[in-house]
Formats: sequence, structure tokens, C-alpha cells
Amino acid sequence: MLKDHSIRLQSHWNTVYRERGPDAVSWYRPHLDLSMQLLQEGGLDNDSRVVDVGGGASTLVDDILAFGVRDITVVDLSETALEMSKTRLGADASKIQWIVDDITTLRLPEGRYTHWHDRAVFHFLTDPKDVQAYVRAVEYAVCSGGYLVIAGFAHEGPQRCSGLVVARRSAQDIADIFSKQFTLVTSKPEVHATPGAQVEQAFIYVLLQKHKVQG
Repeated sequence: MLKDHSIRLQSHWNTVYRERGPDAVSWYRPHLDLSMQLLQEGGLDNDSRVVDVGGGASTLVDDILAFGVRDITVVDLSETALEMSKTRLGADASKIQWIVDDITTLRLPEGRYTHWHDRAVFHFLTDPKDVQAYVRAVEYAVCSGGYLVIAGFAHEGPQRCSGLVVARRSAQDIADIFSKQFTLVTSKPEVHATPGAQVEQAFIYVLLQKHKVQG
């Protein structure tokens, strides 16, 4: 059951998607090419088990399916956004596990995923308690040697998004937060142009690998 704070956030994001539509939200890109590139650098293949956190109405799930991955989970707090993805995918939606929940409280299966992807969720976590809850969720759900792709606003990025304050971080900032169990593999900047107004936003993408358990 969602807590009061999560329910308020869910209402906020459902409203954002209903009022703007999936291709007019500020973070929209037709395809998350850089995300796919980093997932592939992390060894993405047909047998990978991928979770897209905050996947919402993103087309990344379409591209991962087209790549040949058969085990995909999409998590988002907004049921409205996930329904948009299901409608877009049509019959292929049945191939995906859809979860409506708050990732800071959701308990995913231990060691379940080879790849965890998050574009533009982690930067909304500004409370240290939420950050640590997110880190614990990643550490628990990603398997030994698995990969984590996180993208969020860089230091030059905006201070707010969709009316909410965000945390702007460098690649090293993110790597340090996850350093107990993950090592930075690579990072890449991206200048994202928002739909319509074409306002430029500075993003940073990082690929981290979980330390392998010996023995």
C-alpha cells in the first residue's frame, strides 16, 4: 500500500501525463539511444533480465523488446503513464511485467536483475533517506556483476522539473553514492532539448557494475 507521500506524488505524475500527454513531457525523447548504448556496453543480450525504473510512457521498453530481451519489468508510480505504454505496445504489452509502485518502498526480488535502468527518477530524490532507500533497493535487486544505468540532471541542469525540486549531480557524485557495491564503468553527457520550447537541459548518464561475489 502506498504511503501518503507516495500517493501525493502519484497524483502529481498522473496529472502531468494526463494534461501533457506522453510526447509533450519535458523529458520526452522519441528513443533513449544513449540508454540503449550503455545497456549494451553492460552486456545486454537476449538472456538479460531488465528493470526500467520510472519507465512511465518511455519507448525504451519497445527498443529493449526489439533488441530481443524477453525478461523486462517496468516500474512507475504513475499508472496513467504505464497505461499509455501498454496502449502503445498493444499485444506486446503482455510480454512485460508492469508494476505501479514507489521504488523507495517497493521490494523487488533479491538478485533478480542483470540490468537496472533509470532515466530521470533518481534526480527527484533530494531527501537523504529516500536516496538511501533507493540505493538499498538497487543493491538488493541487482545480481552479482550486474549493471546499473542512471541518467539525471548534471550540475548545469535545471533546478526544478515539473514543479518539483531536483538534485543535480555529477557522474562522480552518483558513483560515490553507490560505491559500497558498485564501480563506475563509464559516463556520458547529454544535452536534451525539451519538446516544443526546445529548452536545453544538461543530463549525465552513468554505467556502474555491481561487484562480483567471489566463490
